[in-house]
Amino acid sequence: MSQPRTIALDAMGGDFGPVVAVAGAAISLERHPGMSFVLFGDRASIEAELEKVPKLAERTRIVHTDTVVAMDEKPSQALRRGKGTSLWLTIEAVQKGEADVAVSAGNTGALMAMSKLILRPMAGIERPAIAAIWPTVKSECIVLDVGANIGATARQLSDYALMGAAMARALFHVERPTVALLNVGVEEVKGVEEVRQAHAWLKSTELPLDYRGFIEGDQIGQGTVDVVVVEGFAGNIALKTAEGTARQISEYLRAAMRRSWVSQLGALLASGGFRVLKNKMDPRRSNGGTFLGLNGIAIKSHGGTDALGFASAVDLAYEMAQSRLIARLAEDLEAFHHKLAATATATATG
Repeated sequence: MSQPRTIALDAMGGDFGPVVAVAGAAISLERHPGMSFVLFGDRASIEAELEKVPKLAERTRIVHTDTVVAMDEKPSQALRRGKGTSLWLTIEAVQKGEADVAVSAGNTGALMAMSKLILRPMAGIERPAIAAIWPTVKSECIVLDVGANIGATARQLSDYALMGAAMARALFHVERPTVALLNVGVEEVKGVEEVRQAHAWLKSTELPLDYRGFIEGDQIGQGTVDVVVVEGFAGNIALKTAEGTARQISEYLRAAMRRSWVSQLGALLASGGFRVLKNKMDPRRSNGGTFLGLNGIAIKSHGGTDALGFASAVDLAYEMAQSRLIARLAEDLEAFHHKLAATATATATG
């Protein structure tokens, strides 16, 4: 049963600030009427946008602040002057229990740095990860890490698998999500040492997931598994490549349909099918990266998205708030780390 949830929004984040944040929140509120919001930022700018959506205004509290983290600001600089900014206060609302989830379209590096400092990593987590929803021919899958970290140890990749599985249970409602490691081939001898070690651990340890081994990049979009695990450098490149390819295909189709009157007629007759394809390929509908591995939930929206895209990030925040994600993940991680420690002790004494 759905419960009332409070979402904290960094109204000043992203390329368009309150214009998109307020409009996106209004769209999401129509889908989830039980939500309420706390918006952090310039009161006058936020109120000007809220006047356009009275229903949202009734369910919104504004916390004024004059300071904002710039999109190009280095994380270290943002941390030094972070207290009191709209981004800091948004995350702090979750830490204080005033909101269930934080959402921002602002500076990714600053959001991760502040989230780690304020929410703190969960016990045993060395590096939190960013998980993205990835459209597939079957439905959707979760891919992590897509840019929080460069490189990953076998232990961290294994933790990502558990994080992704917990998120899949929350969003896809499957008790034992299927999980795979992204690799340069499916053979066990391929890949760097860290990936092969993580593969050995995941294959040999009893976990609350269905581990399927290695998959290659072309299998992500096929929906082969619910969760794809990869280190952040390769994950970010894969994500940006997929987004660019989607835009490229859209341009190809648009140009082809305008080439002659015959193709224009064909486009008109097939407009329904093209509309479905456009919606499937629209990155706004899967907008929102979840920071996993923290004692609280933070969602990163694309900085240049519009109201529809921001609404998708708010929708994701609501769904995450409705789940037992943090509690369930803490249980899974504790059990896995205990098994690893027991195995290491047995190996050392044997």
